[in-house]
Amino acid sequence: MSAALPLIGHKDAETAFISANESGKLHHAWLIEGPAGIGKTRLAMRLAAYMLGARGPANSPLDAPQDDPVMQAYLAGGHPDQRTVQIELNDKGKPRQDITVDQIRDLNHFFTLRPAMGGWRVGIIDALDEVNRNGANALLKTLEEPPASSIMFLINHGSKPILPTIRSRCRTLRLKRLSDEDTAAVLKAVDAPKESLGLARGRPGLGIRLSSPAGLQAANAARALLRGMPKPNDALLTAALQTANADAVAMEAFSAEVLGWLADKADDNPAAADAWLRTSRLLGEADELNMEASQTAAKVIAGLYSVVGQG
Repeated sequence: MSAALPLIGHKDAETAFISANESGKLHHAWLIEGPAGIGKTRLAMRLAAYMLGARGPANSPLDAPQDDPVMQAYLAGGHPDQRTVQIELNDKGKPRQDITVDQIRDLNHFFTLRPAMGGWRVGIIDALDEVNRNGANALLKTLEEPPASSIMFLINHGSKPILPTIRSRCRTLRLKRLSDEDTAAVLKAVDAPKESLGLARGRPGLGIRLSSPAGLQAANAARALLRGMPKPNDALLTAALQTANADAVAMEAFSAEVLGWLADKADDNPAAADAWLRTSRLLGEADELNMEASQTAAKVIAGLYSVVGQG
């Protein structure tokens, strides 16, 4: 009997949560942290379904099957005691820039209601990084005065700082990148393109997302550019800039290759560690300012010259 929401890896985090629940000292808010693409949302969904009453075998209680009635209601989005908050679409059908304060206030109101099924009220915020400042302040109301029989899972990719007052009111589950073996198993299970494994770096979700034609072209161009450092020819530079500019996925694939290259050198080369930090900040600022991809890629490439020739 297969699990409705299978998850590969992160057994320590699951065990920590189950142990807390069985001890009778379950915290009301859980911060699930780690890089994007490693399974944080899937873990939150498994824990949410478990708290609503879905059950798997005794030796793997989070592996509730498809025919579990609670799991069926949860997957259909019809369970009255569960809410998930994500970025919504605007009037033009495009994603909004952030999770709004009104969405958080709606979640707060949800938690003031008594559980319809007599168990727990369960909320997921996916992701805390995307909640605007007013929303974060509104969230504190429920975190500071949690209603009885309520629990919240806050997913944090670590792309932006979060309020210390939020962190201090949560118990944290820190998830790590998956091993090469587990990454390969995840990608095989979802029939991902074979190229996705080389893009994942322990983050299967990232590998899947970046394995579009444009993403693959940008990643290959970035690798060729990095092999050509410190003196890449004009053809390599042009290919890197042009492919990175194709679309948002291409820019992400290009950036991921550069950041990975810098990270691999960082332990033995302080200049690489500094360049990794500068590049990460640059990419964050470029996203906030809607900077042109070609301009961002050019600045990323310029930053590489501080590293080459220094280890």
